[in-house]
Amino acid sequence: MQIPSAEFLLTRIVSHKREELAEAQKKLPLQTLQRMAQTQAAPRDFRCALTTGANIAVIAELKKSSPSAGVLREDFDPAALAKNYAAHGAAALSILTDEKFFGGNLANLQKARAVCALPILRKDFILHPYQIGEARAFGADAILLIVAMLDRTQLIELLLATAESGMQALAEVHNEAELDRVLLAGADLIGINNRDLRTFEVTLETTERLSKLVPASCVCVAESGMKSRRDVERMAACGVDAILVGSHLMRQADPGAALVELTGVPRQ
Repeated sequence: MQIPSAEFLLTRIVSHKREELAEAQKKLPLQTLQRMAQTQAAPRDFRCALTTGANIAVIAELKKSSPSAGVLREDFDPAALAKNYAAHGAAALSILTDEKFFGGNLANLQKARAVCALPILRKDFILHPYQIGEARAFGADAILLIVAMLDRTQLIELLLATAESGMQALAEVHNEAELDRVLLAGADLIGINNRDLRTFEVTLETTERLSKLVPASCVCVAESGMKSRRDVERMAACGVDAILVGSHLMRQADPGAALVELTGVPRQ
């Protein structure tokens, strides 16, 4: 079966997400989300978790499947995975909450939050401030903003809404134009995605190229493609503060043990 191009897939995802968003707003009004958010503990400091200590921080990701790879983990237990990651050196968690394309949901975020004190990033296709309210209501401390799917106005609006919620936003870029746009919008937590959204190709050279353009005042996170300690050392040489690893860990018999192999690399 031929996999559709990532560019086409992203268009499909955005279209579906808009439909999903309309339904969610009917089922769970913003006022209800705000009441739920008030019952949550204050957001944990995601940014600080990535810069504490002398070593490269690892954001360990929980995702059951992906459009390009299919099911990554049959025995997907978010609570067990969260505890395992926390016990083996993760600095923070990333949890996929998209259901249609990644097999996730907001309940998984709740389950992980209930058993783990690490900061949690809600990873989804955020298009509207309502989704930021959802993230806070279900226990997230930070959100992912994919710059490739946001125009300048949307990006600024979502960064402001995230700050107002007390959370932080990891702004994901893949090329120089996106990085310029996000820096002009005022983001200081930058994720560099090594996966090309047009081709699915993954190369660590993307971080090696773009990290040189990230101001020292920003926290820089390398995303996608790290599978070994050597890969982490290569990213450390770029001056990144943290890495985000998902698919590699999800494929392992013991994700926590695999995580240990990626930790302890000195930050440069």
